[in-house]
Amino acid sequence: MTIDSKDTPNNSAQETSGLDIIAAFVKTLPSSPGVYRMIDAQGAVLYVGKANSLKDRVSNYTRYEGNPNRICRMISATATMEFVTTKTESEALLLEANLIKRLKPWYNVLMRDDKSFPFILLATDHEAAQLVKHRGKRRREGHYFGPFASGQSVDRTIATLQKAFLIRNCSNSYYANRNRPCLQHQIKRCAAPCTGEISLDKYQKLVDSARAFLSGKSKIIQERLSSEMNKAAEKEDFENAAILRDRLTALTYIVGQNDVSANSFEEADIFAIYQIAGQFCVQVFFFRAFQNWGNHAFYPRADASLDEGEVLQAFISQFYEGRVPPKLILVSNELKENDLLELALSEKLNSRVNISNPKRGEKFEIVNNALNNAKEALGRQLAQTSAQKSLLKKMVDVFDLKQTPKRIEVYDNSHISGSNAVGAMIVASENGFEKKHYRTFNIKSSTITPGDDFGMMEEVLGRRFARLMKENPLEKKTDENEEKKDDGQLPDWPDVILIDGGKGQLSAVQKSFTSLGLGDEVTLIAIAKGQERNAGRETFFMQGKKSFMLPARDPVLYYVQRLRDEAHRFAIGTHRAKRKKDIVKNPLDEIEGIGASRKRALLNHFGSAKAVSRAALVDLIKVSGISKAMAEIIYDHFNSE
Repeated sequence: MTIDSKDTPNNSAQETSGLDIIAAFVKTLPSSPGVYRMIDAQGAVLYVGKANSLKDRVSNYTRYEGNPNRICRMISATATMEFVTTKTESEALLLEANLIKRLKPWYNVLMRDDKSFPFILLATDHEAAQLVKHRGKRRREGHYFGPFASGQSVDRTIATLQKAFLIRNCSNSYYANRNRPCLQHQIKRCAAPCTGEISLDKYQKLVDSARAFLSGKSKIIQERLSSEMNKAAEKEDFENAAILRDRLTALTYIVGQNDVSANSFEEADIFAIYQIAGQFCVQVFFFRAFQNWGNHAFYPRADASLDEGEVLQAFISQFYEGRVPPKLILVSNELKENDLLELALSEKLNSRVNISNPKRGEKFEIVNNALNNAKEALGRQLAQTSAQKSLLKKMVDVFDLKQTPKRIEVYDNSHISGSNAVGAMIVASENGFEKKHYRTFNIKSSTITPGDDFGMMEEVLGRRFARLMKENPLEKKTDENEEKKDDGQLPDWPDVILIDGGKGQLSAVQKSFTSLGLGDEVTLIAIAKGQERNAGRETFFMQGKKSFMLPARDPVLYYVQRLRDEAHRFAIGTHRAKRKKDIVKNPLDEIEGIGASRKRALLNHFGSAKAVSRAALVDLIKVSGISKAMAEIIYDHFNSE
């Protein structure tokens, strides 16, 4: 791949129209495949596109005639362009998807919710295989099954698989440190290979059965267990028969959870798109091992003038950026560049990928089911958005706001007598809770007295807005910015800040804002709990106004309570996670130079951190991956006295 990046010809961008700038680029463009970027005067990327011939494709932007209003606005705003040439158009398609996800251009179809999906990992990097939930890159040796639509579905499936196959889910260090079976064995969820309750050969047979079941051979495994159960009953080995019966019941439960299954294909991803009122919903179903492993609804940002097929094609190309596609993809609409997308995904998978729009049969029924789910999900989303908009408009009157808030941030602190103190920020908009924008803050200041809520709030808000001012300075409200915000883009700056606390917390935040040079750009509201912390008796504090209360059944009060409770839930959850991590903190983590691999080697060799602390220098040197110098550092750390 070669990069061909050019400065704007005729740098007088203010005197030159977007048409002239683009026309000047066309004169020097090659007729080879590649990707182009259209950039405005502020350096923001407006649009990323791909082409089989850069010269021919960009030539379409040298005139307004024949282009929709959206494209005309984009042409007019273009101040410069950048280009990347590629060897093939399929390579350009993959690069385009990568740049769109990274740069988030305003005029492109944008996937928005780029969540990662969990997998079930049957890890084989240990003598006794482990069954765990996995997210991220596939670094561990083993067999990966998924994706699943949610972490909860993975947790439920793993719990049931443990009942059926008795596979361990404990960590390797916990396994190495056992001298008697743990509770998992007592409740019949683990065969306990750690203490020799089952031989490794027999345990491996359980692992092989679990792998076969997850690979789609559920009927074979069920028939085998049923046969073994009947044989045990005939021999009057009722205890073993009961165990096999419980395992068979667990397997039946897993299979029975799938309301939609497939007979004509083993694995596929299903994409169905529906549009109403200028909004799009893409419903994605995951089929693996002939079973439905869940679905997820996405709401991509796209111009209402685009048809469903265009949006779906752009969505799919972005969806598989960083993901491995299956060999079969079923879609609800015909894709304009179906063959090109197939080629690009096939290169990514190193195997043939087929994208199909079925018209009849089982595949059509499954796609139609996904389409119905997309319709229902979009209907719920629009109803929720309408209700949220109504509440936000009512907030204008209740709190005397300048405009309807588009972004609300809520802050809360959590700690126990000052220990493991954290601050939490949640974000809400007309779309509900914007969870990917939630943030947590570890309280760092050494000058804050433990338990000083005012000081914690001042630090959290100070750090948050100092960084925000540096990365995203307040912009003047131009027509273009307002247009973007009206189209659903969540602004970087909040319109309203809700603080869980009273007058003292409000004063702390005002002090923080004053030190940053912020005035009344953001409305600050503190909400204090009523007497005996009764919901409905909250008191509100705002700068320059007397404290006030809202009627007990005011819908705005209910909405604010919901925001505060969500912030409290998030703060408490973060605090508990930090406290738990602090409790189980490994002493080896305190030694500089000890990473995950060295810690694993030490624990596998000695069995526990306590045993490492008592080890002699000569024994430490014997550990694989531990040099003499590293052994001396470890020994000195535990024997400094």
